[in-house]
Amino acid sequence: MGFRLRIPLIGLLFLTLALSSALADNTRDRTQFGHDINVGTDESIGDVTCFGCSVRVRGHVTTDVTVFGGSVTIEDQGQIGGDATVFGGGVRLEKQARVGGDVTVFGGRIHRDGGTTIGGDVTNFAGSIWLLLIFGLPVMLFAGFIALIVLLVRRLTRPSVPLAA
Repeated sequence: MGFRLRIPLIGLLFLTLALSSALADNTRDRTQFGHDINVGTDESIGDVTCFGCSVRVRGHVTTDVTVFGGSVTIEDQGQIGGDATVFGGGVRLEKQARVGGDVTVFGGRIHRDGGTTIGGDVTNFAGSIWLLLIFGLPVMLFAGFIALIVLLVRRLTRPSVPLAA
């Protein structure tokens, strides 16, 4: 590759990296594994995703909050512009909390004060049986499929025994 072609390609690569990092800063999404997320009263952020932790909203989340194995608490005048979805935990809506979309809880409970506003549907699949159906059943089916493959491979690779005369 010639020198004249390398300079524009390096410039294009640099520009692409600079633009992607600038766009990433504007979205202000938060994703955590095992560390709680707190949205302060003066904060406004995008999507919030939490695995094995909890989310506390005092400010404004412009889109969705999704939590696996934790809970969501929306305090005072906290707002979620989109949906709040929790797997294996609960949702607590205090005082003047607002959710613009749906509130869905699998394997937990929803606690809601009288002054809260939910713009969409409220769905609550309380109890651990739902978690077992959602996560346990596919795992058991996958394990059965693997056991069937192992059984078939063993039968096909079993050495043949000559008949005694």
